[in-house]
Amino acid sequence: MLEGQTAGAAIADKADDSNGFREQIAGMKAGAVMASKRNRKVFITHDRVLYKHRNRIERCFNRLKHFRRFATRYDRRTIHFTGFVHLASAMIWIT
Repeated sequence: MLEGQTAGAAIADKADDSNGFREQIAGMKAGAVMASKRNRKVFITHDRVLYKHRNRIERCFNRLKHFRRFATRYDRRTIHFTGFVHLASAMIWIT
């Protein structure tokens, strides 16, 4: 999922916490911003202020899923799907 991507930080959920995923994020020279799982023997600290922005992203996807076309991904071409994401985002922004 992160192949060829660039970023300063990668914000992820606690469920995504694994050594392999953290290594992949480090490979793209970004910081991993995710809480450690409870079963981790050595807890890894994270930026709590930046981690709070994950909630905004989750709420955005939750509102986009209300559009059936987005949730089921009827569009086969990426350009059409991306166009609808922009349209749905604008519709959400207005309301």
